Amino acid sequence: MPLRFARWTGCACALLIVAGCGGAVRVEPPVPEGAAAAACETLGERLPQRLDGADRGESTPASPYVAVWGEAEIALRCGVARPATMSATDQVPEINGVAWYPDPARPTLFTSVGREAYVEVTISRKHVPQNVLLDLAAPIKAALAQTG
Repeated sequence: MPLRFARWTGCACALLIVAGCGGAVRVEPPVPEGAAAAACETLGERLPQRLDGADRGESTPASPYVAVWGEAEIALRCGVARPATMSATDQVPEINGVAWYPDPARPTLFTSVGREAYVEVTISRKHVPQNVLLDLAAPIKAALAQTG
């Protein structure tokens, strides 16, 4: 039980996003290793400057594994851990060739699965998740090899 609480607390802290008035958005960066880290850096270079009408902004601390659009409207973290709530029997919808696990407890959190690294995207209710995930599919497919 303490391990489960520690994981939940770690995830909650990692996902804390605080927008400043026109400043950098605070997002806790993940720490991928090896091939996942290299793939996440490649993904960062391929991400769009505009996503569902929101311009790409800056995050703090600066990280090649984090991208944000708008003022905390959309946040992407590459190289996160496998979603703790995902089971082997879950049906995972696919959008343009990328499988996205929707977190049942957080309807604004989606994680791409089945690739070299897990990519987590938090999408505010100002945006249409399908539009955001569709726009992210091409760079994810280009940068992150499928697994399994």
